[in-house]
Amino acid sequence: MRLQTKRYVADDGVNIVADVAGDPAAPCVVLLHGGGQTRHSWQGLMGALLARGYRVVNFDARGHGESDWAGVGGYGLARHAHDLACVLEEETAPAALVGASLGGATALRAMAEGARPGAVILVDIVPRPDPRGVQRIRDFMLGYPDGFASIDEAVDAIAAYNPHRPRPVDRDGLMRNLRYRDDGRLRWHWDPAFLSREIPVELVELHETVEGARCAGDVPCMLIRGLSSDVVGDAGLAELREVLPTIEVFDVPGAGHMVAGDRNDVFIEGVTGFLSRHFPSG
Repeated sequence: MRLQTKRYVADDGVNIVADVAGDPAAPCVVLLHGGGQTRHSWQGLMGALLARGYRVVNFDARGHGESDWAGVGGYGLARHAHDLACVLEEETAPAALVGASLGGATALRAMAEGARPGAVILVDIVPRPDPRGVQRIRDFMLGYPDGFASIDEAVDAIAAYNPHRPRPVDRDGLMRNLRYRDDGRLRWHWDPAFLSREIPVELVELHETVEGARCAGDVPCMLIRGLSSDVVGDAGLAELREVLPTIEVFDVPGAGHMVAGDRNDVFIEGVTGFLSRHFPSG
C-alpha cells in the first residue's frame, strides 16, 4: 500500500507531518507515538493494520520527527489534543486511537474535550503513572546533551536504559530518531524544549486525564501493559479501572514501557485482536 505524506496545520501554526494510507472510506486508525519517539516506531503496526483493510494515519507529534518544533510552552497535553483534533477533522470515516505513553495521554485528554473515537487503545499509560518510572524516562532523555559521536554510542545508551531488549541488528530504525547536527554529532530528533516543564507539573496534567476516562462512556477501551514496565503499576491500573470499569487489559510479558519495541509481535496481536472485536475494518 502506497504511503502518502500529509501535512496538517495546527491552530497555532505548527505543521504536523503524517504518513497516511488506506481507503478514505474505510474505518481509520490514528497512531500516536510516545514522547521522544517518531511515527516510524509504528511501522510494523501500520503495515499490519493496512493489511487488514484499515485506513491509517500515523503522525509525528509536535516537536518530534518531521513535525515543527513549538518551543517552550508549546507542549502541554491540551496542545497535543488540539493537534489530534486537527487530524480527526479531515477524516470522514469513524476513527480509533492507539496511543503510547504521551500519545495515550493525548487520547484521554481529547476525550475529556469532547472527542468520541470508535475505540481507544492506551499503551502503557494511565492517568497516575509511577513517578519513579517517569523520572527514569526523563533522566534518559536528558542524559546525553552533547549527543553521540556514532550510532554505536546511541545503541549503547539504549542498552544501558533497557538491558533486556536485544541490541538492534539493523540500525536504520534507530537512525530515524536521530539527526546529525552542525557539530557533526548525532542528537535525538525532538525539541529539547519538550522537556522544559517540571515532572510534578506533568504528573498533575496527566492525572487530570482521568476525566477523559470518565467521559469515555461506551467507547471500547483497552490498556496494553508491559509486565516489566516501571510506569504502569498496580495502583495506577486500579484507579483506571475505577473510572473505566469496562476497560480490557492486555499484558505483554517480557516488555517494559516501550512495549512495541520490546515485543512487537505480541503487541500487534493485542491491537489487531481488540480492534477486530470492537472496531472491525469491514
